[in-house]
Amino acid sequence: MQLEIRPDPAEVGRARRWARSRLAGSGMDADESLAETVILLVSELVTNAVVHTGCPAVLRLVLPAEDAGGAPAGVMPPVRLEVADADCRAPVPRCSDEDETGGRGLALVDGLADRWGWTREGAGKRIWCELDRGAQVAGGGATAAVAYGTGIAACGGLAYEAV
Repeated sequence: MQLEIRPDPAEVGRARRWARSRLAGSGMDADESLAETVILLVSELVTNAVVHTGCPAVLRLVLPAEDAGGAPAGVMPPVRLEVADADCRAPVPRCSDEDETGGRGLALVDGLADRWGWTREGAGKRIWCELDRGAQVAGGGATAAVAYGTGIAACGGLAYEAV
């Protein structure tokens, strides 16, 4: 599933609405913590593309039901978000002063996603992140809890945790 994004700040809200509808269509409850985290990450990655590139972008959302192959038995594949744009500049995490209203997007991505990164793609790049859904408990069939917000990063010699 993908959505084309224009270089307009109003597109961030449209991307969140689109992602919510796709999550609901997959059976994920909007109040589920994983769904809330996905929406926050969509917002951050699309905002970065709109604000920092000035180029159109493409948001891609891969939900476990769409890509069940390759995962070990009893483990749901991760939810994957990708934003591709035509700007070749690498994403650069930065340290923001407490009074600044921006500059924390990649720190949030680092803190909330289980994995994230970027790759060059043609003349541009693709930034991606993944959220694990957890493993099934042996014999019980229930899903084990997954802790989000455990990513720790360093900024200016100080460690911080996005919670």
